[in-house]
Amino acid sequence: MSHFQNTFVLSAVTKGLVVSVLELGCWAGALINGYFADKISRKYSIVVASIVFCIGAALQGGAQNVGYLFAGRVVGGLGIGMLSMVVPLYQSEISPPEIRGSLVALQQLAITVGILISFWIDYGTQYIDSDVSWRLPLLLQIIAGVFLGIGILFFPFSPRWLMGQNREQDALHVLHRLRRLPEDHPLVQEEWREIKAVVEFDREVLREKYPQHTNETRKSKIILGMNQYKDLFSKGIFKRLVLGCLLQLFQQFTGINAIIYYAPTIFQSIGLTGTAVSLLATGIVGIVNVIFTIPAVLFLDQFGRRYTLLVGAAMLAISQIVIAILVGLYSSDWPAHTAQGWVAVAFVYFYIANFAYSWGPIGWVYPSEIYPLRIRAKAMSVTTSMNWITNFIIGFITPPMLEAWGFGTYVFFGTFCALSFFWVLFFVPETKGRTLEEMDEVFGDRSAVQDAELMQRVHSNVAHAGIPGKETTDKTEVEP
Repeated sequence: MSHFQNTFVLSAVTKGLVVSVLELGCWAGALINGYFADKISRKYSIVVASIVFCIGAALQGGAQNVGYLFAGRVVGGLGIGMLSMVVPLYQSEISPPEIRGSLVALQQLAITVGILISFWIDYGTQYIDSDVSWRLPLLLQIIAGVFLGIGILFFPFSPRWLMGQNREQDALHVLHRLRRLPEDHPLVQEEWREIKAVVEFDREVLREKYPQHTNETRKSKIILGMNQYKDLFSKGIFKRLVLGCLLQLFQQFTGINAIIYYAPTIFQSIGLTGTAVSLLATGIVGIVNVIFTIPAVLFLDQFGRRYTLLVGAAMLAISQIVIAILVGLYSSDWPAHTAQGWVAVAFVYFYIANFAYSWGPIGWVYPSEIYPLRIRAKAMSVTTSMNWITNFIIGFITPPMLEAWGFGTYVFFGTFCALSFFWVLFFVPETKGRTLEEMDEVFGDRSAVQDAELMQRVHSNVAHAGIPGKETTDKTEVEP
């Protein structure tokens, strides 16, 4: 937009910084929200994150110089990072296992719808002949933040978080609401027992590891919280942590955000001249992104995570290499090779379509379901922060790469797509259809025999303890 460019004269490096500094805020937000999600609940940490996001959007929309713009993007990034960590966590903890992948994939669908809306708002506001052309899109973000922050107050707490807070009756009541079954229904009671067993199992593990810090004092809780970060590097958990972090790294290094952030620049570089034309082509990217995310919501729990990632990685690699070949051969004279330019555009859309049903949603689904409850929030904060730090790197390096490397930029990302295929093939286990409580069987936290014996003992204790009485008031909205 010309008015934005007149207000902020940015070099390629500064442009990369302005775009990518938001990801630094996201990285920090994802890291710190592991603590808040455990302390004040998944639900209330979403409220806090929404407030932070709205403050950042207001700073950006009212920016008078680059400094204000930077500050607004960092603060807004904090809110986005907090949300990106806790929303899939909350979704996974309230979902039944048979549709958990689809429900968490809804986050990716919502992201693509948001991107689509932002593309077309940008396209429409380019015709406004004032600073409103760029301030309005930034300020409109506040509407989404307010809607989320207020809307989440009408949702229940995570039953798994409630159980971890010793609010067993509240957990049972939330399960009754979520499953739309009576509290004494066998399915509700079985799920309640499973969650309680895992909570008790985690507590037994902590008692064995840190017997001196299990007296429930404030100091002991803080020390236990710190030690839980250390537990991320224990044998079984570290394997999951590496899987989650590498999945986020490969998701970003497929090049998706290089295309999303700089789509107008990329389309101009492959022969689409004029701001309106490149923005229009970018808007179509958003439409393709939304349409092809829908199959993930509908079918991810049928096809599974592994198979979908493998197909997606292969198609992404092919797309990037074809674009690289076309740019390498014809970029010196696109006007004389318009057909080849449109083929390159078509493969950008083909790339977006294949990312949308595979690496886009599964990048959020898989990490949200593989960690044990006692450290799930903290582990998710680390994995999600990996997404944002790699996102920052991509946002920062893409403009100078496009200037200096040309077609080599697509070769670079295509290579990572190919590497991700082989990584999934050899190292990523399937989690389709498993409950969150069964993930220890897939990965093994400690010795499998030791875990099995302890879990059997805990299940026996839970079965003998029985279900809480049915007499209750609706306490699920009482502050934790």
